[in-house]
Amino acid sequence: MKKFMLGKKAGMTQIFDASGIAIPVTVIECGPVSVVQKKTIEQDSYQAVKVGFDEVKENKVNKPDMGQFKKAGTKPFRGLTEFRVEDTDAYTVGQEINVSDMFQVGDVVDVHGTSKGKGFQGNVKRHGQKGGHEDHGSKYHRQVGSMGASASPSHILKGKKMPGQMGNKNITVMNLDVVLVDGERNILCVKGAIPGSRGAVVAITDTKKVSKLAKKA
Repeated sequence: MKKFMLGKKAGMTQIFDASGIAIPVTVIECGPVSVVQKKTIEQDSYQAVKVGFDEVKENKVNKPDMGQFKKAGTKPFRGLTEFRVEDTDAYTVGQEINVSDMFQVGDVVDVHGTSKGKGFQGNVKRHGQKGGHEDHGSKYHRQVGSMGASASPSHILKGKKMPGQMGNKNITVMNLDVVLVDGERNILCVKGAIPGSRGAVVAITDTKKVSKLAKKA
């Protein structure tokens, strides 16, 4: 069965294993999520479940979404997310899913989120370029530099690293180990860092590509 969950990034800390080694972990406040709709092959050509996360007041939800919540018999939620599943018969509309129902210690997961937005940035910060001399008389400090040859090809090549929007992109961090699952407090701890700032909503799924290190372990 495919595993999934929605949560909010609470921050980073460290926990100690049985041998006393410190493990850096990210704490995620997970779910519970409620099944709002089921997508079937007969009707939608694919199988998925749509779940709601983060309860809100009715006046903060638009009418189309509110209609889905009333039809499912659930409370209104701030966000709706679809997850592909192998069998929709395993879920019922209105069902509440907790983090302990999906994950356990030792699982390997992928975390999907939006990275921190840093606005418009130059090449030095955005791409890590060196820049020019900082001594007296230099007129080249943090400029982009050469745009390419003039005669041939007579245009800037596609993919040239230039200033622009930095961050605020969909990022997936793969192969993170689940270190702690607390169903009573709806907490999931994964080893390492995940995208986004504190309070950012992230999606957690079972990993698609198992790393070589995970296979050896």
